[in-house]
Amino acid sequence: MPLSPDQQAEVDALRDTPQSTLRATVPGIEQHLYKPHDVLDHGFVRVIDYMGDDSAICQAARVSYGKGTKSVQNDEGLIRYLMRHWHSTPFEMCEIKLHVKLPVFVARQWIRHRTANVNEYSARYSILDREFYIPAPDHLNAQSVVNNQGRGALLEGEEAARVLDILKADSNRAYDHYEQMISDDGQSGLARELARMNLPANIYTQWYWKVDLHNLFHFLRLRADAHAQYEIRVYADAIAKVVADWVPAAYGAFEDYRMGGAQLSAKGLDCVRRMLKGEQVTQETSGMSKGEWREFEGVIG
Repeated sequence: MPLSPDQQAEVDALRDTPQSTLRATVPGIEQHLYKPHDVLDHGFVRVIDYMGDDSAICQAARVSYGKGTKSVQNDEGLIRYLMRHWHSTPFEMCEIKLHVKLPVFVARQWIRHRTANVNEYSARYSILDREFYIPAPDHLNAQSVVNNQGRGALLEGEEAARVLDILKADSNRAYDHYEQMISDDGQSGLARELARMNLPANIYTQWYWKVDLHNLFHFLRLRADAHAQYEIRVYADAIAKVVADWVPAAYGAFEDYRMGGAQLSAKGLDCVRRMLKGEQVTQETSGMSKGEWREFEGVIG
């Protein structure tokens, strides 16, 4: 299950004892505090703490005191300007701390975003639970024939069933051996820091992940993208919903300029200008490689 009884009791206790504060708070994200948002089969994301709001971004940009301008529209306009012109430091004034439960192989992708503070559950000291990520049948795909790091057609029938049987059997067999190695029943038992090497990459781990909004937006731009691996994308999608409630103006600008927008190279911009003048531009006359042209066509439709 996503939360252990002890963790659920902690959540209940924290939500039952609200504290008064003079710092800026956001009702939208307050509703998310401590609550787990289920992801995959055993994972979750939950907000542990946060700092700042849309006004904090504007305050930092103006280096002023208080809430900045009196007009919400003016603040939103400033935030859109900052996003549009790639001004990053004002967004760094907001931070969020998340508790995430995720498969180890997803964590290894996630940790490449090195601009965060991370503290992971230690299998040197503690025993990992028997919880593994097993894909749903509609997420079992063959290797893509056009993308070395992507998925292709869905596996079906006997092949899909065989793959699921292998994943379940191997995961449980590895965990059985893990328990046998660390057991001190009639033996000394192997050290936990060594026994963990035999565990599969689909076992679940947990960590606290603290990041500022600028670097969180970078994470979401890459991991909430349709081309990102499904197993990390669903975590990014869950986080994005929280961020939209936390800093709605900043998230709106991010959606518009980063997620919904596109960046063109100098060659791409030149091709657009030529097309607007009525010229028939092809890959051969564009100066782009086949891969660049294919991506360019995807942008301009």
